[in-house]
Amino acid sequence: MMSPRSERLVWELDWNLLRTFVVIAEVKSITRAAERLNLKQPSVSNALRRLEDRIGRRLVERDATRFELTEVGRLLYEQSIEVFGSISQLPLLVRGVSDDVTGHITIAAASHVVSPLYDRALAEFHRNYPRASLTVSIAASTEVTKQVRERRVSFGICLVAQKDPALDYTMMYREFFGFFCGPQHRLYGREGQTLADLKGEPSVSFQTDHISDALRPVALLRSEAKLDANVVGVSSSLEEVRRMIIAGLGIGPLPLHVARRDVADGLLWRLPPYDAPPAIDIFLVVNPEKTMNRAERALLAGLQALIAETPLEERIYGE
Repeated sequence: MMSPRSERLVWELDWNLLRTFVVIAEVKSITRAAERLNLKQPSVSNALRRLEDRIGRRLVERDATRFELTEVGRLLYEQSIEVFGSISQLPLLVRGVSDDVTGHITIAAASHVVSPLYDRALAEFHRNYPRASLTVSIAASTEVTKQVRERRVSFGICLVAQKDPALDYTMMYREFFGFFCGPQHRLYGREGQTLADLKGEPSVSFQTDHISDALRPVALLRSEAKLDANVVGVSSSLEEVRRMIIAGLGIGPLPLHVARRDVADGLLWRLPPYDAPPAIDIFLVVNPEKTMNRAERALLAGLQALIAETPLEERIYGE
């Protein structure tokens, strides 16, 4: 049972203080928080002090050289994100209440998700519910997962390095990565190469191309090939990695099924290894705690049904 003091806190807490605190925690600076909120710095400092007085605990430890949330501050930040995630859904939920499905759907996805199954799900959904609308934002896979966790999006589609126990994951499809170079590269057009031919070559890649991240198999292959350890360029966008490869900045990894047309058009040349390329799984990520409008539920159900009824071998691309 809630104590009288706790009950007073719930009913008397100013929600604007929480909003200000969330911004302070994210930008790690009173000055930058004031700029983002379009407020004067003393107003933001006063809001933080009032919130700490109301909670009865320090939320931030700061001096001239550091700015850190206390343990209570981190807990309050996490809970505040959950609260604002729920509140942000209210306009969409209200808009979606009607005899027809007219709600809005927000999808966060890693760059260049190429899947006939995904395309079919979108086509069938629009055919069945033409008045519903979509927003698809492209972000790094870690950011996609973060937005799903905070209930800022309907669902996400991305690579996964480590699963969050609070989220549900369904493997949508598997893709295989290969190394490629552009027309200006010295290895372009050469047949019969081996992994040893890539030794010491400069490279470009994705931000997740690390042993501990989502592209771990690609990172291991990079190490095996002994590519130059200094990566020339990185991006979370597949299109930008592709651009750097074609421009000749270095060798880079791309999904085989995505690069197939560029290879046919002479813009890319596939390099070894040709056998047993690294496999990467792409996941549908859902927060089971998110309250969805009718449009969100309909699209998610349709996509999940297509995944369930499509055999795994038909969801493996570019092997």
